[in-house]
Amino acid sequence: MTHDPAVMTFLQTRRSRSIRLLSAPAPEREAVMQLLTAAARVPDHGKLEPWRFIVLEGAACARLADTVAVRGANLGLAPEACDKAAGTFAGSPMIVTVVASPKTSEKIPEYEQSLSAGAVCLSLVNAALASGWGACWLTGWAATDPEVQAALGLEPHEWVAGFIHIGTSTATPPDRPRPDIARLTEWRA
Repeated sequence: MTHDPAVMTFLQTRRSRSIRLLSAPAPEREAVMQLLTAAARVPDHGKLEPWRFIVLEGAACARLADTVAVRGANLGLAPEACDKAAGTFAGSPMIVTVVASPKTSEKIPEYEQSLSAGAVCLSLVNAALASGWGACWLTGWAATDPEVQAALGLEPHEWVAGFIHIGTSTATPPDRPRPDIARLTEWRA
């Protein structure tokens, strides 16, 4: 058996970067396409591609921030909550919206397609981190809001699996407590 110890070290020590630790520049289009190509190498039973990408840069991030601020106010959210939600979009150098786009299939249930979309989100964060960028996966109320989804141009059957924020990392965050794997693992023979 062959393995690459550097890959395991990366996976065992990877840390997402908070949106507060991301700044410009974001990756160029060619680099983003490489990240998306890596992210798409996830389990996708039936080869349905039950996800797609919307890359938001600059003005598009600002427009989404405005949409989120107005929508939050219309929903009656506290002004601080509206500002915080809008700020995550306005302050991001780049956002890759991973859209879950389930396909009709007699063999592949929708929940399995949703898991594939989630795998794309994590793979995209890992690809960005492995390439030297800072990245984090966020959702929040805006990810499931119908008006925000409409502003993104989603179809009625689609939903946001994740907003993947990517940019230049300004600092390495301290590690957080990690799960006790022995406590969470059950062995059966």
